[in-house]
Amino acid sequence: MAEANFKWLTCAGILCCLIWHGFAQQGGSDCIKANAKSCGECIQAGPNCGWCKKTDFLQEGEPTSARCDDLAALKSKGCPMEDIENPRGSKQVLENREVTNRKKGAAEKLKPEAITQIQPQKLALHLRVGEPQTFSLKFKRAEDYPIDLYYLMDLSYSMKDDLENVKSLGTALMLEMEKITSDFRIGFGSFVEKTVMPYISTTPAKLRNPCTGDQNCTSPFSYKNVLSLTSEGNKFNELVGKQHISGNLDSPEGGFDAIMQVAVCGEQIGWRNVTRLLVFSTDAGFHFAGDGKLGGIVLPNDGKCHLENNVYTMSHYYDYPSIAHLVQKLSENNIQTIFAVTEEFQAVYKELKNLIPKSAVGTLSSNSSNVIQLIIDAYNSLSSEVILENTKLPKGVTISYKSFCKNGVNDTQEDGRKCSNISIGDEVRFEINITANECPKKEQNETIKIKPLGFTEEVEINLQFICECQCQSEGEPNSPACHAGNGTFECGACRCNEGRIGRLCECSTDEVNSEDMDAYCRRENSTEICSNNGECICGQCVCKKRENTNEVYSGKYCECDNFNCDRSNGLICGGNGICKCRVCECFPNFTGSACDCSLDTTPCMASNGQICNGRGTCECGTCNCTDPKFQGPTCEMCQTCLGVCAEHKDCVQCRAFDKGEKKETCSQECMHFNMTRVESRDKLPQPGQSDPLSHCKEKDVDDCWFYFTYSVNSNGEANVHVVETPECPSGPDIIPIVAGVVAGIVLIGLALLLIWKLLMIIHDRREFAKFEKEKMNAKWDTGENPIYKSAVTTVVNPKYEGK
Repeated sequence: MAEANFKWLTCAGILCCLIWHGFAQQGGSDCIKANAKSCGECIQAGPNCGWCKKTDFLQEGEPTSARCDDLAALKSKGCPMEDIENPRGSKQVLENREVTNRKKGAAEKLKPEAITQIQPQKLALHLRVGEPQTFSLKFKRAEDYPIDLYYLMDLSYSMKDDLENVKSLGTALMLEMEKITSDFRIGFGSFVEKTVMPYISTTPAKLRNPCTGDQNCTSPFSYKNVLSLTSEGNKFNELVGKQHISGNLDSPEGGFDAIMQVAVCGEQIGWRNVTRLLVFSTDAGFHFAGDGKLGGIVLPNDGKCHLENNVYTMSHYYDYPSIAHLVQKLSENNIQTIFAVTEEFQAVYKELKNLIPKSAVGTLSSNSSNVIQLIIDAYNSLSSEVILENTKLPKGVTISYKSFCKNGVNDTQEDGRKCSNISIGDEVRFEINITANECPKKEQNETIKIKPLGFTEEVEINLQFICECQCQSEGEPNSPACHAGNGTFECGACRCNEGRIGRLCECSTDEVNSEDMDAYCRRENSTEICSNNGECICGQCVCKKRENTNEVYSGKYCECDNFNCDRSNGLICGGNGICKCRVCECFPNFTGSACDCSLDTTPCMASNGQICNGRGTCECGTCNCTDPKFQGPTCEMCQTCLGVCAEHKDCVQCRAFDKGEKKETCSQECMHFNMTRVESRDKLPQPGQSDPLSHCKEKDVDDCWFYFTYSVNSNGEANVHVVETPECPSGPDIIPIVAGVVAGIVLIGLALLLIWKLLMIIHDRREFAKFEKEKMNAKWDTGENPIYKSAVTTVVNPKYEGK
């Protein structure tokens, strides 16, 4: 049993090795298919590809690209690990300030640029093609973080009642925002429409006062920066109080022009590198790119600042910006937008919100009386969500995010960029994975940035691509090893100069197809070039590659291969050897042309410990029985044999116990073995000795069992060991048997009587019940007896008339 288990484990181990080898080769196939001519090309083929720089690594006929393969395959081909070039990617944190832990009202007053909410701030990634690099990014909302809020208001005539409420907004909003931050600034701007037809009336009177009747309105304008950001709430009230309503002709307003100028004119507006909020208040829709054609304006918006004396001066020259253009500029300048619009236009601006990241929509009452609460709610909504975005990625570089948010909420893909329901002081983490799928053509470093939308802080990532091997920098230009200096010897191979080819750069491109060169690629007495298995380049055969990358041609004339050896069980070399030049090189303990002959004798071992039961020879792990009477896997089966025990039973019986059929002829027929008596069965020889051994149990003439063993030693002498006392079964005890039989008969008779008596009782009771039932149901006739005659006879006189 132990031997069988060992055999099974051995086979399982070999099978596992073959499967692992197959997977390794499959992984290496991508490396081979790359047909890499240099180490740099090899490592760009995949993260598991390595380049063997050992000078004498290649076999005759193998191309230079054979140096590039899976690491395990290179090692199995005899390339030492120290000669395998396999650079790996890495990451390096260059700036890693801890996030700020700061409480509102603390004694220390930090400048905005000294507050850190994102970590790390700068790092470098060394990227190898196909090998991802991962790093963690931590974000924590700082308490008492400064806020800049710019209130941009529609001053068309329909917003007249709203302006009255906004005039006192400065101080009231200051008081509310003090609950959130101690560093708050507010600014104010207004807009109406482009100052050209058909958006406004251009008659001189309407340009002076666009309103009808006795209304005193200011001249129409596109956008005006009334108050740059300031911490003085009273100044806000003062300047806004001086503003007057204007008017225009069409319903949509020119708010997009104003938003663009607020976003790009950071110096005039006074934006700091803090939280930037833009409140856009209106009761109408908006014009966007293309609408300017109605006024003859065809130039697209240039996205630049055009404020002169705080007034937008190019509204008549540039078209309205597109939504995508606005999104770009708002994101670049980290501005979060709050649309405070009336109920009528909620649906429109909610659709716009879906297109502008980090924006919110609030319902403005008809007179803007709820604007403060609207701003507070929108700010809390915006600040409770962090969304990461990255700048444009270089070609061939991909990025993925995984978020680790509050309460164990994790997300991947697009949702992996954001975390919601973040309170002040909460810390969330993102796992960012960056992979290079190809090397840039110029092999230059690239820089990308990742930042939370609406925040000025960012992570700068320097991408350094691993496109060459270290050994290439150690190359020897114009090396003598490359045919008199016709190439650079690097990483164990020649990289040929322009116009030179061949493994050693020994040929020029003009000589490649000459007939003289072809003669060196033919075997003696053969017309085939490279055995029809390769190309003749520079007088040397370069063997072609097969579709199955595990199958390889080799040899000076590509006459060898590793897949045309003899097969067994469908496997090359039976899976027990390596095919080299169409001949199997067998593993230890295997032989034969297909390595299908095992030298292991364990399968031939009989149960008596002898190889093939001593009646055959073990050939390739199988018994070849020499005695025709015996067969089976270990020559132990004999259909016509009595068996050793039955054959020698009579002789052992007559010699040991002087009885049996051969008692009279014992001395003549039974002296061919040596006999030894033992006291008990435990003293008999046991299996495991060198001589074949059979254990026997037979019956003698007295029906007693006797035990013996029969064996033949190396000299051909038969030895019998017999237990000196047979085991005779004791006779039966008659009295208990007879008593038992009698008692059984009596008990069975009594049982039958009891059963008969019980059946009779049941039958009688049923009959009596039936009688009683019939008696109760009987009905007696009360009429007279028909044969009864009364003793009195009455005769009537017929003549009697009753007188």
